[in-house]
Amino acid sequence: MQCPRCDHPEDRVVDSRTSRGGRAIRRRRECLSCGERFTTYEQVEEEPLIVRKRDGGSETYDRSKLLASIRIACAKRPVSNADIESLVDEVEEQLAAEDPRDVASLRLGELVMERLRARDQVAYVRFASVYRNFQDTTEFMEEVRELLKRAGTSASGQADLFSTGGY
Repeated sequence: MQCPRCDHPEDRVVDSRTSRGGRAIRRRRECLSCGERFTTYEQVEEEPLIVRKRDGGSETYDRSKLLASIRIACAKRPVSNADIESLVDEVEEQLAAEDPRDVASLRLGELVMERLRARDQVAYVRFASVYRNFQDTTEFMEEVRELLKRAGTSASGQADLFSTGGY
């Protein structure tokens, strides 16, 4: 490994540990020439996951794109970046366990929504409204009713706001 500071080709490993849920090895290295310390990651080169889109097209899975969409849904909500990273890790681990070479965007969205529903219901509804492409308020209200029903909200509670025209 070449030193990023002086380009010397020799170094020694100072520390080594697993990272990214055991899917990578993080190594701290020290250049034998200038003493610069730097970090490298070693991971198995995997075949890229292909996401099949609704329109029939496909694209390579991009973790940062998924993270960005979840962050938008979680904006101004009590969901930390660590929670979001963990959620995406869980989705990726489930996909790896299923061993697909490609995945439908519908499946990817469902996996995210399952986990968002458990973490923050407002973020879940936000994500679902974009993911499911609600065309009007009726579809949106149906999703909220379903969420309230799963949460066990009583008929005299929040669900009445929708059925009585309170909103």
